[in-house]
Amino acid sequence: MTEFAFPTWTGRTDGSGSEHARWHSTVKPVDNTQQGLALLGFVSDEGVIRNQGGVGAAEGPGAIRAALRSMAVHHEIALFDGGDAVVSDGDLEGAQQRYGQALSQLLQQHKLTVGIGGGHEITWASYQGVRAAFPTAKLGIINLDAHFDNRPGDQATSGTGFAQIMAAEQQAGQQPVVLALGIAEPSNTPDLFNRARDTGIGWVTDDRWVTYPGEAGGAVAQLLEQVDIVYLTIDLDVLPAATAPGVSAPASYGVPLPLVSAVIDHVTASGKLVHADIAELNPSVDQENRTAAVAARFVDRLTTAERGRNFNTGQSISSAPEAGQAQGIEYNQDR
Repeated sequence: MTEFAFPTWTGRTDGSGSEHARWHSTVKPVDNTQQGLALLGFVSDEGVIRNQGGVGAAEGPGAIRAALRSMAVHHEIALFDGGDAVVSDGDLEGAQQRYGQALSQLLQQHKLTVGIGGGHEITWASYQGVRAAFPTAKLGIINLDAHFDNRPGDQATSGTGFAQIMAAEQQAGQQPVVLALGIAEPSNTPDLFNRARDTGIGWVTDDRWVTYPGEAGGAVAQLLEQVDIVYLTIDLDVLPAATAPGVSAPASYGVPLPLVSAVIDHVTASGKLVHADIAELNPSVDQENRTAAVAARFVDRLTTAERGRNFNTGQSISSAPEAGQAQGIEYNQDR
């Protein structure tokens, strides 16, 4: 597999006109001169292996593309595919750096980008790309996940991303606003809750998230008021196991699909979303490709982000006004 090569897209064809448009007939190699939405894959099992999880997430990008290929396209946004960064010989850190560099270039072209994984170690890779493109912007991160992924460690894993991000932001003198939605209390030790509290990560647990907007929507609205740009990361294990069985750690409770979709809609409508990624799809344990189909629907839903972002203005989101000295989200920072 050649890194960042345009993948093969095939699928059902009903005709040649725009009224028959599907993903496979619309998506193109990246055009540096055009705005639009660009996919970028992260082919990795290494972070999940290091985190003692099940192997198979490296096949996630291919499975998501396969689920996307025959989906109908109901908009005129240009769709691009930047290919994949590939972890080889266990060199996770090198692949994360390469992914970040490629992502930064796409963002500097004013593209809205969607990463497809791969394990949730894509988070650290995505963060590097977002920060390289927007080094001084007030950053908001929303993590839809059953886990904080803020474990300390001597090496990167799928569970260390937010520990790495918060340490990097502190070292740079930045104050990001970070919110974790769908946290499963039994899946996170008291130490991880304490680390979230100490580093300023807000959260809403899965059992408290029963409606939208509600508490979760209020937290998202507060974050959006405080930041210039948003990075949204979706770990598919935030969903109930019946909806997303194809993950390393299926949820025993989980957050219903319509509520996760509501967050996507809320964030895209703000106009502040610059990058999103979808992680932890493991096709080897998926059932009837259900989880891949859900991931593809999320990609497609993000694609219609013209509700909040005008791709024709050519204006960089980094030129948004400063958000002032607002403090971080405080939702559920005390249990």
